[in-house]
Amino acid sequence: MRAIRRFTVRTVLPAELAALGELVHNLRWSWHPETLDLFAEVDSDLWEQVGHDPVALLGAVGPDRLAELAADRRFLRRLADAADDLREYMTAPRWYQTLPDAARAIAYFSPEYGIAAALPQYSGGLGILAGDHLKAASDLGVPILAVGLLYRHGYFTQSLSPEGWQLEHYPSLDAGGLPLSLLKDDDGTPVRVRIGLPGERVLHAQVWVAQVGRVPLLLLDSDVAENDNAARDVTDRLYGGGTDHRLMQELLLGVGGVRAIRSYCRITGHADPEVFHTNEGHAGFLGLERIRELTEARLSFDEALEAVRAGTVFTTHTPVPAGIDRFPVDMIARQFGGDNAWPTVPVERILALGAEADPSRFNMAVMGMRLAQRVNGVSKLHGQVSRDMFKELWPGFDLDVVPIGSITNGVHAPTWVGRELMELVARELPSLLERARGWEGVQKIPDAEIWNIRGILRARLVQGARDRLRKSWRARGASRAELGWIDDVLDPEVLTIGFARRVPSYKRLTLMLRDPDRLTELLLDPDKPVQIVIAGKAHPADEGGKKLIQQIVKFADRPEVRHRIVFLPDYDMTLGQLLVQGCDVWLNNPLRPLEASGTSGMKSALNGGLNLSIRDGWWDEWYDGTNGWAIPTADGVSDSDRRDELEATALYDLIEHEVSDRFYDRAGDGLPRRWMEMVKHTLASLGPKVLAGRMLRDYVVGLYSPAAGAARALSADSYTPAKAFAAWRLKVTRAWPGVRVEHVEAAGIGDTPEVGAALELRATIALGDLEPGDVLVEAAYGKVGPHDELVHPAYIELTPGDVDDDGRAHYTGVVPLDRTGAFGYTVRVVPHHPLMAAKAELGLIAVPEEPAGMTNGTLR
Repeated sequence: MRAIRRFTVRTVLPAELAALGELVHNLRWSWHPETLDLFAEVDSDLWEQVGHDPVALLGAVGPDRLAELAADRRFLRRLADAADDLREYMTAPRWYQTLPDAARAIAYFSPEYGIAAALPQYSGGLGILAGDHLKAASDLGVPILAVGLLYRHGYFTQSLSPEGWQLEHYPSLDAGGLPLSLLKDDDGTPVRVRIGLPGERVLHAQVWVAQVGRVPLLLLDSDVAENDNAARDVTDRLYGGGTDHRLMQELLLGVGGVRAIRSYCRITGHADPEVFHTNEGHAGFLGLERIRELTEARLSFDEALEAVRAGTVFTTHTPVPAGIDRFPVDMIARQFGGDNAWPTVPVERILALGAEADPSRFNMAVMGMRLAQRVNGVSKLHGQVSRDMFKELWPGFDLDVVPIGSITNGVHAPTWVGRELMELVARELPSLLERARGWEGVQKIPDAEIWNIRGILRARLVQGARDRLRKSWRARGASRAELGWIDDVLDPEVLTIGFARRVPSYKRLTLMLRDPDRLTELLLDPDKPVQIVIAGKAHPADEGGKKLIQQIVKFADRPEVRHRIVFLPDYDMTLGQLLVQGCDVWLNNPLRPLEASGTSGMKSALNGGLNLSIRDGWWDEWYDGTNGWAIPTADGVSDSDRRDELEATALYDLIEHEVSDRFYDRAGDGLPRRWMEMVKHTLASLGPKVLAGRMLRDYVVGLYSPAAGAARALSADSYTPAKAFAAWRLKVTRAWPGVRVEHVEAAGIGDTPEVGAALELRATIALGDLEPGDVLVEAAYGKVGPHDELVHPAYIELTPGDVDDDGRAHYTGVVPLDRTGAFGYTVRVVPHHPLMAAKAELGLIAVPEEPAGMTNGTLR
């Protein structure tokens, strides 16, 4: 029989052990080894049985053992020390508290969070990145207040059929058995957020709080009695269901998330956020809710829009249009119109925010960008890709000027670096992992010490892989008697390559199988053997991804190679930690440039692993020729089959002739000296760059602080500046058709221009109904391409002069002829206002209709 209801009965701790509950319910334990050691001491056997889950541990430990611990003075001293350490961590000033005029609080919205395996609310890189973002914020004292959804079934657990086909399972999660607390009002009643739905329905959600160090994470849960069955299922699983289901989730995350923040701040006294950070488009509706708040406080829609944009940061993570959430326009119209309309927010304005090239679609990323004054990609290359992908939002502007920047992702070292290596670094180079300098000191650590730790981590991976492989084969129907071969799977002395990630087609899980015979030779080489450990999940609806997994599994099942290549199902944070710590080489071979950033290779690098990767995402930016290997790409080859063949061959050649040679080239003392040179150089060169702390500092300095300043500026004096800015923007937008570059004159260079000369420009601009102070006139100049296009031009501002009676203004300036070769220039006019964050912000530009006065020539 099945239970009709499931819930967790929590242990009542003796008074002497009350601090144990305090430690368990702050997720700092997930990256604090000393606290984990304390939990293990509660009951070491039980700790292993519950998979290092502290909440499950306290739910399973018996009262007799608790009584023993309550009388154990040594344990109580350790418990008191751990509790004191946590309290000091939570309250002591940190880096952020030293900054002047920093944001009082930042709201961070993400559909998933990878904090710990014990809180399975993530599917892949987006969630893991969000989790590392919060942990780094906690370590640096950045006052982030995070928002997400609590999924009753999480993502899914993965197993394999006898034929190697991915099977999905959705175990039920009980919030009472997770490290969460229910947000309650002052009178003790659980807080509810409510969202109106069409047909007079209402979506209700309660709010759970996960404490991630210093950062509160609010998780909204629709599984409450007030909801009908459909509404209760809104938070049933991550990325599940159809379009209607996805829309409900994103409404709850965005609109409900803002409402949850307001309740949390009112109840706890937490500062109201000045900055709202939208991590991908899933939470884009948060901007609409903030506009609703302000319009109900007597601002117009346009005034509220400017105030909201000023304090909003939008981060895009997708490099392909197919990765963006797009809803039918009529679905959005039903949600925000008719009987469910917001009185102060016209549905037509909402639809305009998400309008794209296809008039039948509402684009969440486009809306997110229109609602944010600051937008970024997650690596330099991804920033370039994003500028090209969204350039139609800023028509007429060169790609270099499209206002989408980039902040390259980072990883949280205490979460992902092996404990032995962390302790070695802490001993030799104290506080190194918190700093972005001093990493050259890694060179002073003896090779033998690092190599010994690499051996420990590799052996741990081998044992963990055998345990998981045995469990997988048992689930596939094998008997214990036929699994003796697993005892010899993998070898702790053999070069180990790791490949683990989600399994969309562009990540090319099976590229290594392009030539099975060649791969087999590499695996079974008698002198330089290679072993490969693989993990990854395909989306439940992705039949193509499941076929790729099946291909890998069938190859790995072959008796002749199964001791050298394994696929480990149910890729999660625990397995991810095992892999990035234990592998010598991290393999990544996506189709360039479809990897927005990627972070697994960063984690491997911090553990002394070397990257073997296509130059995509972060690796394109930080590969220096000696900190790993770049797989050559067949750029320009349109035949995908031929491209895979070329890049697979390059991969095999690198493994055989460079990676394996260097790993097995041993000195007289048995150490691979040339390999260790690369490992140390990798740690020294990549260490300070790949940290989540560096990433978060970049966000604070480059985006959060400017956004907070802009939000304060527009909200001052009862939003008077926002009202003025909205009026100015409306005036400029209406008047812009009358703005023209009428004439450009050039002088000063003669018939044979030479480097070092100066080109004197005089431009006549028709301003229409605008004033000179409303615009910025610039000369763009530099190298020109074969079609007279300027290539990465430089800009100088032209100086305003007289204005004629007919509204024509004259501008002058000097262009330096600072390079030889084909040279050109033009003039552009853009709106100008001190509250704008970027010149292209309004998407308005005027350039000469003809290349007036254009000089294209060769400088000598």
